[in-house]
Amino acid sequence: MDYIKKKLELLPDKPGCYLMKNKDNVVIYVGKAKKLKRRVSSYFNRIHTGKTARLVSEIRDFEYIVVESETESLILEINLIKKYDPKYNILLRDDKSYPYIELTNEEVPRLLIVRNLGRKKKIDRLYGPYPNVTAARQTVNLLNRIYPLRKCKTYEKKLCLYYHIGQCLGYCKLKQNKEKIKIMEKEIIEFLKGNHEYVTTKLEKQMNNYSEKLEFEKALEIKEMLDYIKITLTRQKVEISDNVDRDIIGYYEFKGYLSIQIFFIRSGKIQERISKTIPIIDDVNEELTRFIATFYTKNILIPKEILVPNIVDDNILEEYLKTNVKAPVKGVKSKLIEMANENAKIKIENDYELIEKDENRTYLANEELRKILNMNKLDRIELFDNSNLFGTFNVSGMVVFKNGLKAKNEYRKYKITNDKNDDYGTMKEVIYRRYFRVLKDNLEKPDLIIVDGGIGQINVAREVINSLALNIKVVGLKKDDKHTTEALLANDPIEEIKIDKKSNLFYYLERMQDEVHNFTISYHKNIRSKGAISSILDNVEGIGEKRKKDLLKKYKTITNLKKASLEELEKILPKNISLNLYNFLKDYKEK
Repeated sequence: MDYIKKKLELLPDKPGCYLMKNKDNVVIYVGKAKKLKRRVSSYFNRIHTGKTARLVSEIRDFEYIVVESETESLILEINLIKKYDPKYNILLRDDKSYPYIELTNEEVPRLLIVRNLGRKKKIDRLYGPYPNVTAARQTVNLLNRIYPLRKCKTYEKKLCLYYHIGQCLGYCKLKQNKEKIKIMEKEIIEFLKGNHEYVTTKLEKQMNNYSEKLEFEKALEIKEMLDYIKITLTRQKVEISDNVDRDIIGYYEFKGYLSIQIFFIRSGKIQERISKTIPIIDDVNEELTRFIATFYTKNILIPKEILVPNIVDDNILEEYLKTNVKAPVKGVKSKLIEMANENAKIKIENDYELIEKDENRTYLANEELRKILNMNKLDRIELFDNSNLFGTFNVSGMVVFKNGLKAKNEYRKYKITNDKNDDYGTMKEVIYRRYFRVLKDNLEKPDLIIVDGGIGQINVAREVINSLALNIKVVGLKKDDKHTTEALLANDPIEEIKIDKKSNLFYYLERMQDEVHNFTISYHKNIRSKGAISSILDNVEGIGEKRKKDLLKKYKTITNLKKASLEELEKILPKNISLNLYNFLKDYKEK
């Protein structure tokens, strides 16, 4: 602590970023400040609670970088968080991207759901974002049923099913009325902007026509579409009638958490909203500023105007985001901020009990495991499971938990080279392959390895880890007769550590065990299915490696392949070979 006190005395009263480090010299938090000396010192001369207290308890050193302006410090802060992925900077770990609906700018347009906006050269026909991808898909499906748009990615050689059921105009074969396409585009764009008048009028007319013809089933189907539009898609109007695309951001602080609401105003209506709750570690204004800046770096289209609470510096955000950012203090726009703040308050008050339970299920359960295993820190856990079918299609899966939460983008699959029923050999291969790669590529090492197996598997894993000169604890999970988690297998020599089956730790271990098991089984089924298809295709004359690869890519499973019509197979194979395969699959089904 004397070392830190001396460093604090040297801090300048200038803007910049600071990096907090733990005893292993790992960056665990990055922040920015107008005055570095005052902000960094505040971590050590005040009493803290919640996650800030946890952060401070782990700090053993810090670094700082001085910059010329607050905007520079914001840019640097975001870049440093991306570089180090610190434990306590949780915002950029949320790599969720929100989908948009795109009406493609092609001669004959299509409706698509897109996420990666960075690949789009033109963004003038993107609508959203949609916090719920299901809502985006339902909207696309609805419009595709109402309007006979093009459905295929590339033009097919002949008229497809969509043409015959009236959901496509046969663009691949028939001459099209360009004016009709333009009218469809106009109505779809109006709908996606929130004006549903064109569509509802069209549907009401269709419904009445079906009713007059006594086609009540079709009339009911149209009525259900109308109900979906009226109930699900009708948007709340706001008082501003200038039709400027703008986002409204509100917040509310509650018991160590920051609740944030973002309303997307498009064409004078609230199109969608996003809710986010984050723990408060920094000053609230810094947390909110960081959130806003990072939010718009993750595949979100920046609107013409963003309204923010007056606790954040709108000038910094305006310079960083390159759009109009305003912090209104009176008038209609101020009332919109108050509305967003009120929604943030309601959200956190309703959800707080669930947040506390989730904290107990994740961080606190992880802490309990750390203490039981007598470890100094437990930030990263890697779990392994193996699967095979009588020694064939041998695979392994690895899942990762970081600070009690799944890190799905770091999961890995392994196809085992030794294709025989040898659990120990499989464990040896996967552990070696994983941690040789960790050493070779200087990847992040786990604090703990959990193998889903008994003492034999633990010993094999430990042998490999020791041979690579790695200091990583390896434990196992023992199951009872009902195949549920019963005890931890840990220490040296290995002993059973009983776990209370009503405790958060038990449910934590069970969640991890289920996750790695389901991940591995899913991969095993996929490999097995591809292997079975491959074996079947070997029996059909005229299907070589290239055609086999095309069929595997399209159908993936035997079930899907058997459902394929002769016409569908002919899109990949010549007619005579398609007929051979089709007849072979019929005979195969009858066996």
